[in-house]
Amino acid sequence: REREVFREREREPETMETTGDDGGLPETTTQKLGDPTTPPDSSPTTALTISTSHPIPTLTSPTSIRVQIKSTSLNYANYLQILGKYQEKFPLPFIPGSDYSGVVESVGPNVTKFKVGDRVCSVANTGTFARFIVVDEKDLYRVPDGCDLVAAGALPVAYGTTHVALVHRANLKSGQVLLVLGAAGGVGLAAIQIGKICGATVVAAARGTEKVEFLKSMGVDHVVDLSKEGVIDSVRAFLKAKKLKGVDVLYDPVGGKLTKESMKLLNWGAQILVIGFASGEVPLIPVNIALVKNWTIHGLYWGSYKYNNPSVLEDSLKELLSWLARGLIAINISRSYKLQEANLAFSDIRDRKVIGKVMITFDDPRTISKL
Repeated sequence: REREVFREREREPETMETTGDDGGLPETTTQKLGDPTTPPDSSPTTALTISTSHPIPTLTSPTSIRVQIKSTSLNYANYLQILGKYQEKFPLPFIPGSDYSGVVESVGPNVTKFKVGDRVCSVANTGTFARFIVVDEKDLYRVPDGCDLVAAGALPVAYGTTHVALVHRANLKSGQVLLVLGAAGGVGLAAIQIGKICGATVVAAARGTEKVEFLKSMGVDHVVDLSKEGVIDSVRAFLKAKKLKGVDVLYDPVGGKLTKESMKLLNWGAQILVIGFASGEVPLIPVNIALVKNWTIHGLYWGSYKYNNPSVLEDSLKELLSWLARGLIAINISRSYKLQEANLAFSDIRDRKVIGKVMITFDDPRTISKL
């Protein structure tokens, strides 16, 4: 009877009229694949469209929860998805967005783990560039007291990817040398912090004075400024000065020429973590050298764990939220934008202007942080 009442109550969707400019609740959809850095609705071929009148999603099962999204993260993967260049394709139209944080707004009758008003975060395949999302309670994570809610929305993909890569796959150990490429980006900063927690000697590669100085402020053991020097000579000089043999773990979200150069620094028995290809070039790893040097190559598509080994993601995110609450990790928010400015956020990602994470927030970030 309880399920019948639930179905009757949720049969008709609620609607909310909004304007977007006066505090309304817009959502962004991708009607066609294309460049997300062009302003929404700016031309017939633009990829992003702003909707200012849409139905509030209804609960879909007795254990579903409706979350009012407060912040959602932009990742390089989201940029590729809208371009149509990501490994996973989504039927059009779709609402972009993946990891998010917010507040529980409505719960199904059989929900036991959460109540209205709870602060939560999670990740979805799509759908977070919107004011509301409906998910099952098993897919939500409680944001601990003391955690900034905007930062929690930036945690799942970048830090989840990195934690699974370094801790679960590479089993990074104290005393090993970790080389992080693309070190000033979202996953790069995550790799630096998690590497230090694991006790590794962390070497970082980035481009430009601002990024290099920021990385130094994080306590990185050695930083390579790729705008001024090559990764091979710089890292070799550091390793020699520290009487270290070579790099034990290569964390690579960049690909291309930089990957090929970095492989010359690897120890016998080293591990290569293939995270992504921000350079736009997929490198060829010489398997004959991998054989001779006993390298282990890990492909890391974090999202596929949700379907193939979800317990790994659950344990990983719980540990990361604990670290965030205890101050062991700190998420640098480079900039926050309104939903209507999503194209500017994607431009920052494309142009590599981001140090850490860039966010979409639905309210003043300072107000969200106090929730």
